[in-house]
Amino acid sequence: MKNKNLALKLTESAMMIALATVLSFFKLASLPYGGSITIASLLPILIIAIRYGVPWGLFTGLVHGTLQLIIDPSPLSYFSDGLSLAAIIILDYLLAFGLIGVAGFARKIKNPSAALVMGAICAGSARYICHVVSGFTVWAGFSIPTAAALGYSFVYNATYMLPETLVLVCAAYFVATSVDFRSHRLAPAKRGEKKVSPWKIGSVGVFAAALIFDIVSVFSKLQNGETGEFDITGIASVNWLAVVIVSAVCFAASAVLVAVERKKA
Repeated sequence: MKNKNLALKLTESAMMIALATVLSFFKLASLPYGGSITIASLLPILIIAIRYGVPWGLFTGLVHGTLQLIIDPSPLSYFSDGLSLAAIIILDYLLAFGLIGVAGFARKIKNPSAALVMGAICAGSARYICHVVSGFTVWAGFSIPTAAALGYSFVYNATYMLPETLVLVCAAYFVATSVDFRSHRLAPAKRGEKKVSPWKIGSVGVFAAALIFDIVSVFSKLQNGETGEFDITGIASVNWLAVVIVSAVCFAASAVLVAVERKKA
């Protein structure tokens, strides 16, 4: 039985690492000075952490971080000294992705949606902190001004990690509504003894899609392309017509699906 459980954990973890890697290639937006917003690429690792706990989540995140290093080692090309290279590998890859596993503490939360959302916030925050530390230590004096490096690193890394985390939260809520990620094998979510209706899943999915579109549309314009700092004036370049139209259509569709679900109940 133990061998079966271990085989299941390894198989699921391998599949989720592969999925997280694939999702990391699909960028909803690439910011002008650096950083990107992905399609919730941390979510598969987050699910493993909550399914199997912090230690296994740390291990899975560490493997994912190692793969990210192999796939895109470009930040290493800016430095030649061993100490800086080691610090980047540890802070921007191994810890930044490995610490996603600490979100496994949320498995103790009874409400599945609250558990996955809280885990998403925790995972995004852990990765953000690692990049901030890397910014004001390793990158200070290079791409980050030496003066006030800490404050700059806080702001710069927030320009892409904040929307990345918000997208992750939206996706996590949708997945928690659709999938029972706590069962022995991943299965459709249930409400009591009944499976969650497709109308409910559809309404949450459409609503989440609208929020993600809005987040990407707005936050992708708030990074200064020359300094990397948060620039509120960029809000003027947001395509507000598209934001309003997409939001209105999606929210209306979500409301219709909710009404249909109540009628079918």
